[in-house]
Amino acid sequence: MNFTRWSARLPGTQRRAAARAEHTVSPDRRGDGSVPAARGEQLTDDMPRVPAVDELPVRDVLDRVPALVALVHGPDHRVAYVNDAYTAAFGVRPVGEPAREALPELDELGLLPLLDQVLRSSKSRTVKSRKTPGGRSYTFTCTPVDASDDKDGGVLVFAVDVTDHAEAAERLRASERGQRETAVTLQRSLLPQELEEPDDLRIAATYQPGGTEAAVGGDWYDVITLGGGRTALVIGDVMGRGVRAAAVMGQLRTAVRAYARLDLPPHEVLQLLDGLAAEIDANQIATCVYAVHDPNEGRLVYASAGHLPILVRDDSGIVLRADEPTGPPLGTGGWMHASGSVPLGPGSTAVLYTDGLVERRDQDLDEGIAALSRALAGATGTPQVVCDRLVRSAGVTADHDDDVAVLVLQHPARTGHDSDLFRNAALELLGGVEAAPRARAFASGVLTSWRFPTELHDLGVLAASELVANSLQHGTPPMRLRLRRTDRRLIVEVTDGDDHLPRRRRAEPADEAGRGIAIVATIASSWGSRRTPGGGKAVWCEFALPRRTA
Repeated sequence: MNFTRWSARLPGTQRRAAARAEHTVSPDRRGDGSVPAARGEQLTDDMPRVPAVDELPVRDVLDRVPALVALVHGPDHRVAYVNDAYTAAFGVRPVGEPAREALPELDELGLLPLLDQVLRSSKSRTVKSRKTPGGRSYTFTCTPVDASDDKDGGVLVFAVDVTDHAEAAERLRASERGQRETAVTLQRSLLPQELEEPDDLRIAATYQPGGTEAAVGGDWYDVITLGGGRTALVIGDVMGRGVRAAAVMGQLRTAVRAYARLDLPPHEVLQLLDGLAAEIDANQIATCVYAVHDPNEGRLVYASAGHLPILVRDDSGIVLRADEPTGPPLGTGGWMHASGSVPLGPGSTAVLYTDGLVERRDQDLDEGIAALSRALAGATGTPQVVCDRLVRSAGVTADHDDDVAVLVLQHPARTGHDSDLFRNAALELLGGVEAAPRARAFASGVLTSWRFPTELHDLGVLAASELVANSLQHGTPPMRLRLRRTDRRLIVEVTDGDDHLPRRRRAEPADEAGRGIAIVATIASSWGSRRTPGGGKAVWCEFALPRRTA
């Protein structure tokens, strides 16, 4: 193979030779001002002549280049030349043999189809950071070589060793994977390991971290039993990525659980959370929905801080969208949040979710919410089944580009034997001396009809009597006594029109009052009080039912 003939056909070689012939300075014109004086001095007989780049022997140059160089020609890519660096990397390669046999390393790297493509299109192609069997990584550039006086063209293969860059990139990716794993571990450890199980609701939740490197965000959810049969549900999303977002999420979740114990209305909980979010990190903004379910009311009372609307499917299959009221995200400050409500009666299903479930780059957010509504309308089964179906319908996969959190709750419609385990009874108290005896008689009759054992019957009547007496003494009309049983507990609750919350205190021997709440706290499994939305308060206590009764 005449390498000199092939090298003359490298792109640009012939053009540079013609340009050099046109611009060569003649001896009789040196120093006449047509070239700079410095160039004229270099061309005198007293100075050594410096050869032009185009005059250097191509083969000598390529043999000394540290990059790998190979020249192949024809449709079989027969080897015309390999430089010393190529031989040092892969060994001696026979000239004139097809590349499939003579250059097996290119075959293993899948570069032979690329050579065909370059030969057909006469356009250069580059593949980055291919790892060879020897462990080194190279970036290959394949350039077409013209052969105007020959029927076949060729391809110049030029490979640069990028092993150090590839190893650095792999170390960076490993570091990012480590950060992601740390963030995922932190995120999952801060989420509820087991959801609380309210008596009146069936709940399931799922969390799917984002699939991109170190893309774990601050999505979170929680279920909090408040006592008296009420349940708080919360879902939120901390803006940002990585460990910092997960840490802020953990602080907000802990704060919500603490504020929930105060049994405040949803908008007051968000008001407290808004101030705390600004103190935790003024640069971190979070959205959140806090909702409370009361089985006696059959509604879900909620407040939203910039979060997506709750979706509720009623027992007839119609999906409602709880849009208002919605305030700005947590941490912005200067906003008075408000509470709204949506029906959640027996047979209803509600969904709380984060934006990763419905937000896509190629569609409007409202379109994603509408698609979720349609999916919810046709999703039946247990809460976990509904949760899984909604995630699948949204196209969430392991490589999804955002975190996804979904919380599904159902208020089941109970019939048959189950309906006997969930019962309610209420009595309006008008006040006066006859209110306490009427309350005791009412409680005794109801608990007898519910077939409670004697001990639990007597404790329930005593608790009802003490709570009614406390309300008569310290409260104002209207007053109501409510008894509720579930498959796990008996709940006794008294409401009145005064918003002063009672507290347990130690009564001195000479005190004529102050023992009622202490007695209730002693005999009951738990007790508590809260202010009611319309003004006034509710005081309640619970008794755990024996397993044989349930």
